[in-house]
Amino acid sequence: MNILLIGSGGREHALAWKMTQSEACDQLFILPGNAGTAQCGTNVPLNLLDFPAIKEFSLANNIELCVVGPEAPLVEGIYDFFKNDPALSKINVIGPSKEGAQLEGSKAYAKKFMADLNIPTAAYKEFTPATLADGLSYIETQTPPIVLKADGLAAGKGVLIIEDIEEAKSALEEMLGGKFGAASETVVIEEFLSGIEFSVFVITDGKDYQVLPMAKDYKRIGEGDTGLNTGGMGAVSPVPFVDETLFKKVEDRVIKPTIAGLNSKGITYKGFVFIGLINVNNEPYVIEYNCRMGDPETEVVIPRLKNDLVEIFDAVDKGTLNDIKMEFDERAATAVMLVSGGYPEAYEKGKIISGIDSISDSIVFHAGTKSVDGNILSNGGRVIAITSFGTDFKSALAVSNKNAEVIDFEGKNYRKDIGMDL
Repeated sequence: MNILLIGSGGREHALAWKMTQSEACDQLFILPGNAGTAQCGTNVPLNLLDFPAIKEFSLANNIELCVVGPEAPLVEGIYDFFKNDPALSKINVIGPSKEGAQLEGSKAYAKKFMADLNIPTAAYKEFTPATLADGLSYIETQTPPIVLKADGLAAGKGVLIIEDIEEAKSALEEMLGGKFGAASETVVIEEFLSGIEFSVFVITDGKDYQVLPMAKDYKRIGEGDTGLNTGGMGAVSPVPFVDETLFKKVEDRVIKPTIAGLNSKGITYKGFVFIGLINVNNEPYVIEYNCRMGDPETEVVIPRLKNDLVEIFDAVDKGTLNDIKMEFDERAATAVMLVSGGYPEAYEKGKIISGIDSISDSIVFHAGTKSVDGNILSNGGRVIAITSFGTDFKSALAVSNKNAEVIDFEGKNYRKDIGMDL
């Protein structure tokens, strides 16, 4: 079949890499893609939010499967765009409806969804500019740290954890005053939970689900989890502290109610559910939902998946997901992200990347790259993910770190301690 994959990051390169291993994949198009995805298929230089152009391309190239990588097109309703158009409606789209994508698109929507279904999460209240005074008073009743979350999509920058009451009040005023644009027209103030975070990935056909390998990512720029938050500096899979007892709690208290809740509310959802959790004294609490796979978690989750990914997507479309027996590589996988100098603040693009062709014992996934005149150049804050397997995280990390020295570009930065705390 002809497949269209939407997105341009490391997540999309990992999905493309996996889908090209399927006998069912005839032609793969990646929109807009990067220098790595170009090795898996044909990059399509279109805007991923230009739905009419995507329609025209899909029809011209007989697309049968559309896999949506990032959140923005899903929150903007690309699933509904396809399914409500008679010319496109037969295309299998992997991703939730616009309403389903509100689990990620609106923090307030997600919190109400969890409250309605008694899914364990932090206590919260939401505020708007009209209720700013109430929000300031509410902060005064809280014990720091105070968690402030922009309701909408804010490119991973909309969550603030603040240790000082007065600072938190100022931050609330700034957020409701437009700091994150439309994303912070509503702000959720949430109880701070102390514990260790992990991510669970589920794929659902709307009634049944399958659980993919779990992962833990590392957000801080500096080793020892210090410094500014990023989109992710690396990830590991599996998660050693999630034993059978804790996973059963996650499945019974979070996964099953989530899928049942989508059903009971009549929400169309055929795709990935990313559940960000925190382990608080062996009790799981949901921090957030995402309506797609995570990045860089995908770069460790997908390599551990032994199943044919295109077959899984076909089962989602046909409602036969329950018939698939999931199989995973038992080894530990560690992904180390090479980032641009200055990231997550100001950084330069266009740096020539060398050494990729010298790597043989890791999988190299491109994130922010582009190909120009035979050279691969940096084209984002997060540039390359290096994924390696090992009998444990330490041995996998050693391979990724060794290859992180081989791949080079001006200003390259990376963490050498991914997974070493486990």
